[in-house]
Amino acid sequence: MRHRKGFNHLGRKSEHRKAMLANMASSLIIHKRITTTEAKAKALRTYVEPLITRSKEDTTHSRRVVFSYLKDKQAVAELFREVSPKVAERPGGYTRILKLGNRPGDNADMCIIELVDFNELLLESTQEAKAKTTRRSRRGRKKPASAETGQAPAQEETSGAEIVAETQAAETQKMEEAETETEETAMEESGVPGETAEAEQTPEEENAGEAVKKEEKQEIKAAKTTEETTPEDKKEAGEGNKEDKEEKEDKEEK
Repeated sequence: MRHRKGFNHLGRKSEHRKAMLANMASSLIIHKRITTTEAKAKALRTYVEPLITRSKEDTTHSRRVVFSYLKDKQAVAELFREVSPKVAERPGGYTRILKLGNRPGDNADMCIIELVDFNELLLESTQEAKAKTTRRSRRGRKKPASAETGQAPAQEETSGAEIVAETQAAETQKMEEAETETEETAMEESGVPGETAEAEQTPEEENAGEAVKKEEKQEIKAAKTTEETTPEDKKEAGEGNKEDKEEKEDKEEK
């Protein structure tokens, strides 16, 4: 009779059951996940989680207690060296059971039991989901006056294109100012005179420069007049000269 016995005997004697659970627990600690039936996984969870809690305290006594259950030096070393640092901040719930379905042979419910902190793919997905989630509150929002009155919102005076054009113009002005400043500083450093040289010119040099400018202007005007006179104009001028000559000859004869 099984009066007041709440655990699953798994159809085995106590010695066989303890040896099986010890073997499964050491395999779970070394490989971080194993595939088994749901009944065995639930029994293994109650067997291995107290040992993981014991591993948080790395002392000789706790190592001997864990070894009395696992009977495997490699599993004990793995538990205290790698598993315990990762589960140090977790207050229980070190394992996870993932159901797979029924086994083809005897239709038994199969599952995977694994350590929670060693499933890297699941941890990455949860971190990405946390990073994407954003909190949105409606407290800070204020309705515009047009929404309260029921009118359509008025168009903004300045469009986006105008704002972009203004910003570009301001940037070009800044660039030009910076270039002029750099040129001035370069001139000062090199010692080349700028506007002061023009102011220091003698009156003789100024008069010579004005004369040269006048000559250039006269040459330009003469070139323009020659270009404006076409061959037709020249013919008309020649005909006019002939008529004048004929009139003069007639007057002389009279």
